[in-house]
Amino acid sequence: MTDTERTARAGVPERPSLDGIEETWARRWQEDGTYAFDRAKTTVRGRSAASDAPSPNGRSVDVYAIDTPPPTVSGELHMGHVFSYTHTDVVARFQRMRGRTVFYPMGWDDNGLPTERRVQNVYGVRCDPALPYDPDWQAPEAPVGEAARKDPTPVSRRNFIELCERLTVADEQVFEALWRRLGLSVDWSLTYTTIGAAARAASQRAFLRNLARGEAYQAEAPTLWDVGFATAVAQAELEDRERPGAYHRLRFAGPGGREVLIDTTRPELLPACVALVCHPDDERYADLVGGTARTPVFGVDVPVRAHPLADPAKGTGIAMVCTFGDLTDVTWWRELRLDTRVVIGRDGRLLPEPPAGVPAQPYAALAGQTVNGARRTLVELLADADDLVGEPRPVTHPVKFYERGDRPLEIVSTRQWYLRNGGRDAGLREELLARGGELRWVPEHMRHRYAHWVGGLTGDWLVSRQRFFGVPVPVWYRLDDAGEPDWSQPLTPAESALPIDPSTDAPPGFEESQRGRPGGFVGDPDVLDTWATSSLTPQIVGGWETDPDLFARVFPMDLRPQGQEIIRTWLFSTVVRSHLEHGVLPWRDTVLSGWILDPDRKKMSKSKGNVVTPMALLEQHGSDAVRYWAANGKPGMDLAFDPAQIKVGRRLATKLLNASKFALGLGAADALRAPATEPLDRAMLAELSGVVAAATSALEAYDHTAALQVAEAFFWRFCDDYIELVKERAYGSGPGADSARAALATALSVQLRLFAPVLPYATEEVWSWWRYGSVHRATWPTTYEVERAIQGAGEPELLRLAADALSQVRRAKSERKLSMKAEVPLAEALGPAALLEQLTVVADDVRAAGRIAKLDLLPDRTPELVIACAF
Repeated sequence: MTDTERTARAGVPERPSLDGIEETWARRWQEDGTYAFDRAKTTVRGRSAASDAPSPNGRSVDVYAIDTPPPTVSGELHMGHVFSYTHTDVVARFQRMRGRTVFYPMGWDDNGLPTERRVQNVYGVRCDPALPYDPDWQAPEAPVGEAARKDPTPVSRRNFIELCERLTVADEQVFEALWRRLGLSVDWSLTYTTIGAAARAASQRAFLRNLARGEAYQAEAPTLWDVGFATAVAQAELEDRERPGAYHRLRFAGPGGREVLIDTTRPELLPACVALVCHPDDERYADLVGGTARTPVFGVDVPVRAHPLADPAKGTGIAMVCTFGDLTDVTWWRELRLDTRVVIGRDGRLLPEPPAGVPAQPYAALAGQTVNGARRTLVELLADADDLVGEPRPVTHPVKFYERGDRPLEIVSTRQWYLRNGGRDAGLREELLARGGELRWVPEHMRHRYAHWVGGLTGDWLVSRQRFFGVPVPVWYRLDDAGEPDWSQPLTPAESALPIDPSTDAPPGFEESQRGRPGGFVGDPDVLDTWATSSLTPQIVGGWETDPDLFARVFPMDLRPQGQEIIRTWLFSTVVRSHLEHGVLPWRDTVLSGWILDPDRKKMSKSKGNVVTPMALLEQHGSDAVRYWAANGKPGMDLAFDPAQIKVGRRLATKLLNASKFALGLGAADALRAPATEPLDRAMLAELSGVVAAATSALEAYDHTAALQVAEAFFWRFCDDYIELVKERAYGSGPGADSARAALATALSVQLRLFAPVLPYATEEVWSWWRYGSVHRATWPTTYEVERAIQGAGEPELLRLAADALSQVRRAKSERKLSMKAEVPLAEALGPAALLEQLTVVADDVRAAGRIAKLDLLPDRTPELVIACAF
């Protein structure tokens, strides 16, 4: 196909249809590079012409850069994705038509726990890093049965990663097909993955620079641990879930045989007890503070201390501190400088040996048991010793979970990597709060969620994970003569060598043969948290350090669209990385999406099983119809999934085709840019000018819903009223007909562009019938453009008055069950004199449209317009 053929006008089809246009135009857009980012059309601040005006974010105003959310490739896209990504696409299309060179990439977030779990479920395998790589190993046919998932086949880390890569490539192809069908105007040549070489290099480079500046550090500390995934979890990834439990009242022995009663939901942690804690002002236990109490069953003396976090109204008012039952235990342990007695291992079972100072004999009954099993055993031991007071009391209470996990979190002591985020640095915290103040939030109230999160941080960002499919932590450690690693002086690669994998690459100055040997080295076995890479999406796709010219044109970016539930993770972590590395915000604006609700007004989620997948809806109703439904949800506001609303969108797109065909059939295509001279035509265009102003203002404020509503309301008036009023005149000849066709041409051209961001397929189809190029590369309509087509003044109220008169004539015919084409021998117009004087201006169009033989005006007979028809 030649360029001439691609841009030639297609002509009006005999029977316009929405069916099949997605395939046609998606292919054409890709072939023509309609949405390609052309850096040659952009400038860099400080270069080129003096007219290169800087924008508030430090770049030239001719680029609009979007930091697109990379969806997690671990299953199916759902209507929530369609909802939010449509909103972003509307922004991109609007900015492109406003003359900006839009940088609109797409990424796939394919590393991390979700992908690993999907691979385990699909192929029935588990990763065993101790196994050697088997290049001849063949994966089973997927998906496997339930038996294979329950008894997974162990494979080497490299074999496992190859399966992850295979599955994500397949998933990404499915995702891309759906996004193309939906009509996202992304530049697909900019696509990236968070596990790709560029992303790995950027993530490792940023980490190494954090390390060099002292912002990244390693520490042995109590760590939130997901037993199911066998990995550490960061504070931002936690969620509370209500779970049933039971309070057990335990009898401790105080000085002089005094009974000290403790309520706990975790009696299995009794061997990990290191203190009892009460409030400093609680007189009930004041005499115990500074002394000791003896644990039941184990007979271990533990100190009694005071701390303001102890709640006198909770339970008996005195609590046991265990290492570690919850985050409060960690706080008490740290601030009171208590001993450490760890009893739960990384596998979620009690350790085989008791901690120091705990007698082995009673502990032996607990060793190796699961948490639940140990709880049952210890309750029996307490009852046998008569140290369980009363029966356990059922309770429902919040329990910490990893947001993607299905087992309660434990707290174990591990060595991990951390990144400073203000949790323990008041100065940095204030700087990050200030960054949040600089950012434009849509809607504005979402700003408070950011401030609340940053203000409530209790620790730094834990960025290491004990998993396999991720970006490796890019360091090694020297081994001393005894083969023990020197954690204090990690070995690092040169940035030019990135990306690297310490499990297969040797550090500078070492040979592979020295791996694991005394005097040699060992690679860090962990990977970085997936957010540690996703937090660098502006740098990854912007070519940070790899394409300085591109980076200067697109960074800082203009927009971060995302979900409100990940303000604390993705948005905040991206601000942290950009602040530490570049000293600026990564973008100027952020637009937060609401949630999709099911018919019962409940949030759609995979865990609840109430999600709706979009492909069938796209095929049944068309992409424009689904986009119309999505565009009816405002930023930050929840939207119920409503198939009826999708049908309304289909009807709108269909009407756009048919009304356009009718207007073009009247000769509108040849009247573009001709003046509108008749009063009714000028009135319609004057109203349209106001619509353009309102829609433009709304889109500039990221209120696509208001822009759609004002355009849609006018469109239906245009179809139902204006076209009906002028079609008789437009069929004729002479100045009146020329004016009608000119007005129709301007109105059609403007409305196609107003609808183009929401209904890209229908508008492109109509545009191709009579205009050259793509509507999506056309300029956004302006009030000047519309008003230029009006010869003289335009009075919008004339259109409303004429429409009211015609509506009354139609109603009279309908009540008499007459055809709308039936003649009206006589009609009388009653109303205030001033109103009837206005009606005379458009009376010819009203008579023609209503097929009125004679129209008499009777002033001041009624307080409002009344059209009385005689048949």
